[in-house]
Amino acid sequence: MVKNLAQEALEDKMHLKKVEPLSVEFLKSINFSWHTDEDDDTPYLVDELIEVSEVEAEAFAEAANELYDMYVEAGDYVIENDLLHDINIPFNLVEIIKESWENDVHWHLYSRFDFAGGLDGKPIKLLEFNADTPTVLLDTAIAQWAILKKNNMDENSQFNNIHQCIKDNFQRLVTLEESTENFEEYYDGWKILFSSVRGAQEDEDTTKYLESIAKEAGFETAFAYMDEVEFSEDSGISYNGDEYEFFFKLVPWEDIAIDEGGLATVLTQIVNNQKAIILNPAYTLMFQSKAFMKILWDLYPNHPLLLETSFEPLEGAYVQKPAFGREGENIIITKENGEILDEKDGNYANFMPVYQEFAELNRDDTGAYYHAGVFFAWEGCGLGFRKAVRAIIDDDAKFVGHVIK
Repeated sequence: MVKNLAQEALEDKMHLKKVEPLSVEFLKSINFSWHTDEDDDTPYLVDELIEVSEVEAEAFAEAANELYDMYVEAGDYVIENDLLHDINIPFNLVEIIKESWENDVHWHLYSRFDFAGGLDGKPIKLLEFNADTPTVLLDTAIAQWAILKKNNMDENSQFNNIHQCIKDNFQRLVTLEESTENFEEYYDGWKILFSSVRGAQEDEDTTKYLESIAKEAGFETAFAYMDEVEFSEDSGISYNGDEYEFFFKLVPWEDIAIDEGGLATVLTQIVNNQKAIILNPAYTLMFQSKAFMKILWDLYPNHPLLLETSFEPLEGAYVQKPAFGREGENIIITKENGEILDEKDGNYANFMPVYQEFAELNRDDTGAYYHAGVFFAWEGCGLGFRKAVRAIIDDDAKFVGHVIK
């Protein structure tokens, strides 16, 4: 079965358009620092664009919108039935997840769905939801748009409204409704502190890009490394003597729970005492858990956007994933006959395993694999692709932009 799927993928080839790449100097000028892969000194941004039809682009957007509504419905089910432990949520985040879920001021700023298929007639299937700390943001929002400009192509020929949608979502932190027209009327000088871990350059660049959007939206902002920020259950979150009403951290909630248990406790009290609002909210960890997709499958069995997901190995070809993990680590793809198609070691083996039905990714005529990433900020707002030479899309994957043909 796996072999047949692969053969079909190769027969139904994608359409790629060669383009002139962006210069390293330009990428540095927009604080895009991961422009070259260190292992082989090759460009991270592929000098090709995937040709996507308007129908395919609309389908990606509609899939993200429909899935987010499903996630919200399933989130209510998980909270109401006390299933956070079942989806591997650390015990010291349960309280803050429930508090952030029940209070509308805890706004989900942005996220990214990863999909198999969506091109050349292949159905869109959800692989996972990067709801807490999604990266590949500058790549999708800025770099692929700049490639169109560089090649004298219509800059509107792309499913990419990420910048404006995130800007609107920042303003919704104040208006708490779809319309942002009353932002200036309601805004009362509230400040946002942006933070990432020292030494993680991609995370820092992503965080500072988000900070620039927040400034454009009308907020006062500052950036600080996590080790520079002061946390207090009484006074909230501060840096250099200034207190901040909002705090964005590009640090995974599960890392805080496991590596910084004391911080998890203080953040819980800060939220409970209404001293600050944290972005993305703690409930996004619930969405981030790949075990959550088992809940989705139970609530929406055989939904066309979903792959069967279980806490036990499946019949046929399947993928084993840790409930929390990144960059393809600790993933095992098993063929229908029980043989291993691909696997990768990593640092996430201690999380519970989740088993998901296998879905063949789109492939080009070289056999390379692609999956789509669709950003969500109030609505599906941008599309980009990652390319790998192996079935597991890991940290060696390249970024590929697109153009609507």
